[in-house]
Amino acid sequence: MMPLAAAAMGLAVCSASANEFAPQLTELANGDIAAIAQSAEVVAAVKAQNAETSGYDQAKIDALDKQWRAEVGASDQPLISATLAKPASVFLAGKREASGGLFSEIFVTDAKGLNVAQSDVTSDYWQGDEAKWQKSFPMGAGAIHLGDVEQDESTQAYQSQVSMTVTDPDSGEPIGAITVGVNVELLN
Repeated sequence: MMPLAAAAMGLAVCSASANEFAPQLTELANGDIAAIAQSAEVVAAVKAQNAETSGYDQAKIDALDKQWRAEVGASDQPLISATLAKPASVFLAGKREASGGLFSEIFVTDAKGLNVAQSDVTSDYWQGDEAKWQKSFPMGAGAIHLGDVEQDESTQAYQSQVSMTVTDPDSGEPIGAITVGVNVELLN
């Protein structure tokens, strides 16, 4: 485990878009995270949602994102509840739990950047306007994006978001993306 002072120094380095944990995070992406991304649960969920959302225009995407944001913290959460109830979300929550704190969150998006499944509630529904999606899915199969190391406000832990393309195992074509929050203090 890395002391917080060292992590804080890492944060300063990472704010200049370098991520001193890139070797460990890339290894994790190519191993455990890739296994989650290519699991039958994730691939099936992304394919099903792509079939549903392929015709969505930007107005529909914006409306869903607005609905999601309004539901965060509200007592009535139909869109959030439906997403968290999906078998793929339950699967992702189990993977987060089994990581022993290494993974703080896991979420998967479709070809439009819309949430498909997630271990925890995200602040928004559309990730397509963010680097985590823009630097993974559109870049094609094998693309990995490492976010800067930042202090998570809720846990006070230092983490980096690792994003990569989810591909169809039959065709090798990109179908979505996965993002995993990784607690860098728990990296070896």
